[in-house]
Amino acid sequence: SPQTTHTPLCGAGSCSVPSLQHSQKMLRGKRVIVTGASSGIGEQMAYHLARMEAHLLLTARTEAKLQKVVERCLELGAASARYISGSMDSPSLPEQVLREAENTWGGLDMLILNHIGQSSFSYFSGDVGHVRKLMETNFVSYVALATAALPLLKESEGSIVVVSSIAGRIAGPFTAPYSATKFALDGFFSSLRQELIIDKVNVSITLCILGYINTGKPSPAHSPKEECALEIIRAGALRRRELHYPARAVGTALLVRSIAPELLDSLVRSSYRLENVRRT
Repeated sequence: SPQTTHTPLCGAGSCSVPSLQHSQKMLRGKRVIVTGASSGIGEQMAYHLARMEAHLLLTARTEAKLQKVVERCLELGAASARYISGSMDSPSLPEQVLREAENTWGGLDMLILNHIGQSSFSYFSGDVGHVRKLMETNFVSYVALATAALPLLKESEGSIVVVSSIAGRIAGPFTAPYSATKFALDGFFSSLRQELIIDKVNVSITLCILGYINTGKPSPAHSPKEECALEIIRAGALRRRELHYPARAVGTALLVRSIAPELLDSLVRSSYRLENVRRT
């Protein structure tokens, strides 16, 4: 049966920070939900957690892919692995996922929110319906999952890990609906963190600000998804407030934004080949 003893790494307040190796050992037997786990960063997080001998509940849209990921996780040493397939724009799925965790494990130690809806790279077309649907998947479902998980996480003194993007801190062109959802994540979870600290609730929230990550074909301009996935898990285990990955690129962009925002906007605009951007 899943391990039910819980030793928090640290809480909303201060405590000593364990080594990364120790933090990974502390994930052994922990009960973890990973959304968006059928491919890309989510799939790689599932494999890392399996090697750490965690109990896994994975979600994504495509059942066939999830089945293969679960099989691989069991081969890699996961304490247990199961899945629920479905689209996160369904209002009932968040409750279904948390009900499965409670019925199977009796609790939860870590919720990793990583799923994402499809959005094209193009001029904003005026399609408000698309914005509304994307907000439902990329933002509202994150809120719904975290809300459903909080009672279990309060009991275990667990963690919420929110996978976001540099597009949630720096707004570039051609990604207006997507960027809006990521800014919303920052606002909601940063505010929720403050409330948990005020109430002395020992549940950590880690916001992951990611730059360009290789989630498909390898690219020298993009950071590897395998390393990114491990850094996300480490940040969650260490209960860090934020992860910037890759650290230098994201950190530099955020610094330039704070001291010279118009210069940064100009640099961002000049980095695109407009002939490759479609109008819809």
